[in-house]
Amino acid sequence: MQSWSVPEVPVLGGQGPQLRLYDSADRQVRPVTPGQRATMYVCGITPYDATHLGHAATYLTFDLVHRLWLDAGHTVHYVQNITDVDDPLFERAARDGIGWRELGDRETQLFREDMAALRVLPPHDYVAATDAIAEVIELVEKLLASGAAYVVDDPTYPDVYYRADATTQFGYESGYDRETMLRFFAERGGDPERGGKADKLDALLWLSERPGEPSWPSPFGPGRPGWHVECSAIALSRIGTGLDIQGGGSDLIFPHHEFSAAHAESVTAQRRFARHYVHAGMIGWDGHKMSKSRGNLVLVSQLRADGVDPSAVRLGLFAGHYRADRSWSPQVLDEANARLAQWRRAVRLPAAPDATDVVARVRQYLADDLDTPRALAALDGWCTDALTFGGHDTEAGRTVATAVDALLGVDL
Repeated sequence: MQSWSVPEVPVLGGQGPQLRLYDSADRQVRPVTPGQRATMYVCGITPYDATHLGHAATYLTFDLVHRLWLDAGHTVHYVQNITDVDDPLFERAARDGIGWRELGDRETQLFREDMAALRVLPPHDYVAATDAIAEVIELVEKLLASGAAYVVDDPTYPDVYYRADATTQFGYESGYDRETMLRFFAERGGDPERGGKADKLDALLWLSERPGEPSWPSPFGPGRPGWHVECSAIALSRIGTGLDIQGGGSDLIFPHHEFSAAHAESVTAQRRFARHYVHAGMIGWDGHKMSKSRGNLVLVSQLRADGVDPSAVRLGLFAGHYRADRSWSPQVLDEANARLAQWRRAVRLPAAPDATDVVARVRQYLADDLDTPRALAALDGWCTDALTFGGHDTEAGRTVATAVDALLGVDL
């Protein structure tokens, strides 16, 4: 599937430091150690509604990772999926009286436009679930053959399930106890009470054909993919083993990322699907997590329609640390607009203070677990000095603007 246009990323002199990120499985910040080719899989949208700022915060987080890898001299193989066949899509399409494919195509296109406006670097492979059916079937066949999966004893709906105990390390990514797993499993798309399962935590791999729903032929009967296996199959087929980063929002830690990793580990005999598991915090609005189900959304497309500068959106979301749950508000946007205006005034001065130190510090802060608040504060300090005291370096403003563009994706 087509992604979106690639924004130009200027090249800074020298090379950025090694990236360190918090690993959700290890519960600590540690170095990310890719080879020359860095690989990243980030879970994409289910396209039944428009892109909100919670989505934007997640994809901006991994855009920073992408940019910092480029600055450190790596090539980047970035893969993102689109869950374009799932219950929420069918439900919204039925509510609105349109076809599920039409709805998915419309919202995917809007997502592309939002990402392009936000200057998010696109994935190398942008893969719809419906374009990866063959890969899913192949993976499910392997899981069945190894005994890691089974068909429920239900003559009407012989669904295929993954055994949660198929790998001895299951649960290492989230670190949750069984009670917590069951709670999140029920809340986040699981079916713990489905009859015929060996264990309440066993996860759906292949949903057998239901009346009125799309299906594809398979050796284990017509049906469609489960949610978690879609990502396992796409990551394995596009990147292979040795994935550097699996990423997404923190609400994906369990069950989605735990199971997608376990599916892959069951067929590759790897101890870890990814070397690093990285998760972005949730964005709130009006006292609650921003979510489609609650309807408390601030839409990127609406902000764009209102004339909000996408660079201000980036700065507003970067004002908080990527791992922190935080809120969006008119005040956050006002402060971001004021910051953006000040930075633009400063870099346009005919001469300013030397930029060598501030660029080095911004690189270092971002490489230290994407510490955007410190990076923004360092740039605020340089801009204040430039506007208050001036300087003698005629290239300083251009140097800072280049660094801000390359590292933060903000156009000054």
